[in-house]
Amino acid sequence: MHIFDAHVHIYPDKIAAKASENVGKFYGIPMAFDGRISTLMEDCKAAGVEHCLVHSVATTHDQVCKINDFIHSQVEASGGMFVGFCTLHPSMDAKETEAEVDRIISMGLKGVKLHPDCQKFRIDDKHAMEMYEIIDGRVPILFHTGDKRYDYSNADRMKAAAKRFPKQRMIAAHFGGYSVWEDSVSKLAGLENVWYDESSSLAYITPEKAREYILAYGEDRIFWGTDYPMWNASEELERFDRIDLSDTQREKILWKNITEFLNFSE
Repeated sequence: MHIFDAHVHIYPDKIAAKASENVGKFYGIPMAFDGRISTLMEDCKAAGVEHCLVHSVATTHDQVCKINDFIHSQVEASGGMFVGFCTLHPSMDAKETEAEVDRIISMGLKGVKLHPDCQKFRIDDKHAMEMYEIIDGRVPILFHTGDKRYDYSNADRMKAAAKRFPKQRMIAAHFGGYSVWEDSVSKLAGLENVWYDESSSLAYITPEKAREYILAYGEDRIFWGTDYPMWNASEELERFDRIDLSDTQREKILWKNITEFLNFSE
């Protein structure tokens, strides 16, 4: 089957190892890789991954343009292997946000990645809602969601944003809620403008639970992802293969759903 990794972080070589190390410290787990693009390419080749949705997160206001330029450059250099999402930062004012959204669309980046827990903003706070109003319907937003250590990205906040902007397509990463899956599924399933990736989840739940979540959200709304550099693609595929799914369901999750969502064609 074709394979599209729908959740990949990339960094410039000079900071990649440090950035990967810091992510590991944030979550308290060892990282599989060093965050370099060359390492990603090797991992994709070994696992048979053909395309990746790549992004990075700005933890300060002044990182935004530099990161977006970097993502754009790597999409251009990838020969069609990468699709890129930009970053924004909650401290940007409306004028800056609107200008950067215009700019990233003109560069061919296909969406926005936000990490409320790292960027320290609540998904449904007033300023965040103003940011979504600027983006509304123009490109999708990928959210890191649901870390039980914080109150930034829980399911109630994600649901509030989705309900406020019904035309805005959103992706709730990590089965809708990293480390709080049951609560997330009960509150987010059935939202018509929300899709879900299962990255950074399969190592922590049983194949039976994974199947339950897939069916609850809908097999047409799930994307497979590694959360590189966090996990090894071959190992993540092995975990995915343990889930009791039909070949049609596997094809949707590994390839068809994300390519249709992004209107992607080779």
